[in-house]
Amino acid sequence: MKAESRSSSGRLPGNAWRVLKVLLVIGLVGIGVLILMLVVSPFAYFLERVNPDEMGVRIRGGEIVDIVGPGVYSDVGLFVRMDKYSTQSYQFTVTDPEVITRDNQRIGVTVSGSVFRPGIAADRELIKRLWTNYRNVFVSDEALSRVIENFTMQAMKVCVGDRPFRDSIIGSERDTLRKCIDDELSKLATNFGLDVDNVTVPNVALSPEVQSLLDAITKSRLETEKAEQDKLKAEAEGRAQQAEQEAAVRVELSKQQEESRQQTTLAGLNQQKLVAQQAVILAEKENDLLAAQKDLQINKARADAAQEKARQDLAREYVLASLYSSNSSYLQYQIASINASTLKNTDKLIFTTQGVYPQLVLGSNISAVLPVSGTQLTPGLLATPTPGP
Repeated sequence: MKAESRSSSGRLPGNAWRVLKVLLVIGLVGIGVLILMLVVSPFAYFLERVNPDEMGVRIRGGEIVDIVGPGVYSDVGLFVRMDKYSTQSYQFTVTDPEVITRDNQRIGVTVSGSVFRPGIAADRELIKRLWTNYRNVFVSDEALSRVIENFTMQAMKVCVGDRPFRDSIIGSERDTLRKCIDDELSKLATNFGLDVDNVTVPNVALSPEVQSLLDAITKSRLETEKAEQDKLKAEAEGRAQQAEQEAAVRVELSKQQEESRQQTTLAGLNQQKLVAQQAVILAEKENDLLAAQKDLQINKARADAAQEKARQDLAREYVLASLYSSNSSYLQYQIASINASTLKNTDKLIFTTQGVYPQLVLGSNISAVLPVSGTQLTPGLLATPTPGP
């Protein structure tokens, strides 16, 4: 019995094996069906991933049932699938080598920018409507490139054709051209649900003929500006020289005015000095005059005193003179008395004609000046008669 029990415990009963086999077959069939369904996509998709830079379009039976953002999705049904498209920016650069301006000038224009397909913030119903007509543009970068290139060429022709040559290539008008192209391009792309951004016009090329003419114009303008600058420079230098000369003249005039002022001041001081000196001289002259007057008075007083003294001293002589002048006989008497009193025994008498005074000449070897006859001259003495008054 122990042997039978061990035998029965070491293997399963027949019914259990049959059930196990059925379950195994069912599991294998289910796995096969699942694999078949995964392989045959029109009927199911499992764990389909939509990346952060993608949008998903869920389709069932040929009809769009939902527009989904990033995530993982599964679906089972008849003709089900998940289409996806990128929401990353698509960079484009389009060049049109020949665009005609309003004044019939040919230029080449290059436009660059970014285009975006509808993202998670877009209207789901709009994407559903656009998907049917523009699915290829949404899922294919090549199709998108063709569309955006055509739109850009159209926008360039519209914007450049409405502007003259200068407004398309020079200065701030270049940015106006860029804005025009951006607006036109955005307007055209809106029909496809596309968003255009970061539009730039990095280059505007010129034809050789236009480039040559533009170079000539630029050269002429630069020469004109240079001539104007030279003129302004010459005028500025002339004004500077004039200012220097005027400054020098003003300095010289100021110097002369200062010298004149100093000379005037000096002349005034000299005049004051002369006035002072004149006052001193006048004072000295007045002093001298006063001194002279005083001296004159003193001398006059002295003269008067001397005269009075002389009168006193000559009073006797004045009396005698008065007596002699009034009494000639008495005068002759006095003369004779005086002459007589002067004679000595040794004296010699000289007799002359009345009215003649004798002159005595002393010396040796004296010759007579008048004829003398019978008269012996004493050496050393000669009497010469001189007419009297």
